[in-house]
Amino acid sequence: MLMDGRPDPLERKAGETPFPFARMARKRDALDRLDLRFRWGRYGIRVLHCHLAAFAPGHVISFHKHSEFEFHFIPKGKGTVTFADGAAYELHEGLFYLTGPDVVHEQRSDDAEPMYELCLHCEIVPLETGSGTEWGDSLEVREADECIRLLQTMPPAPTLDRYQAMSAFLDAYRAWEEQPVGFYTTVKQTMIQILLRAARVHASPEDAGNIPERDMKDHRFRLAIQYIEDNAARPITLEEVAERVQVSPRQLQRIFQSEGRTTFRDWVEHVRLQRISSDLLQTERPIEEIALEHGFVNPNYLYPVFKHKFGMTPSAYRRLHGVR
Repeated sequence: MLMDGRPDPLERKAGETPFPFARMARKRDALDRLDLRFRWGRYGIRVLHCHLAAFAPGHVISFHKHSEFEFHFIPKGKGTVTFADGAAYELHEGLFYLTGPDVVHEQRSDDAEPMYELCLHCEIVPLETGSGTEWGDSLEVREADECIRLLQTMPPAPTLDRYQAMSAFLDAYRAWEEQPVGFYTTVKQTMIQILLRAARVHASPEDAGNIPERDMKDHRFRLAIQYIEDNAARPITLEEVAERVQVSPRQLQRIFQSEGRTTFRDWVEHVRLQRISSDLLQTERPIEEIALEHGFVNPNYLYPVFKHKFGMTPSAYRRLHGVR
């Protein structure tokens, strides 16, 4: 049904091209009923409405305003929007416009055909800045700040939905239908995508954000030592680890020398000996068995390596710490 009670022409007839957003008409207030509120950067986002609206031909929503942000996307039909200063714009499929806080506007659908609108009406409230700076928090804060700044300065004139923000409405509705694991996070991300894709239309190239680049030598060193930690219990080679971190064996050896001040072989032995020394003190298992378990294919090789590092044999190490 349309807003005036007449049958909804979205009820597709046989042979008619499907309208992808028609499924949102099955339960128009599905997303409106959800208490969606979340933090994004320095802002609290509270979703007041998120739905597909259908307006009968000639339907008028007289001049009004909101104290929040209201995004209007036109997926089908045509009409006009008029602002308090008299500026009027034609609306048609593929356009969107934002009526920010206190923007007075009037909407009218075409006299001959209905108009459909995907509406996101949300409150955006500044919050106190959190103290966390790790795991990308500072990047999210910066991007949220830039997005909200663009939305606050966006002209109300309709423009093309060049970055497919409309598809995020359908993603949110499908999530409501399917109720997947992580439903709340999925819907939250779709709301943020609508904000970002709308803001991106009016962004300049200078507004583009950049993720800080890694120190690749340090990054590869960390990947390599983590791989060694995970696989030290079996025989591993310089060539194997180099392949995993996508460098040549010679380059990986240089990375260990510059970042770890040691060689690949010495690092592997260090990891293994730390674990062996722990097992020697915490268990009464035979030394040969412990050596095999921690990557020494020949248990006899453990004795000179262990003595070189600790200044004594594994047996003496046990006796020194009171393990018989």
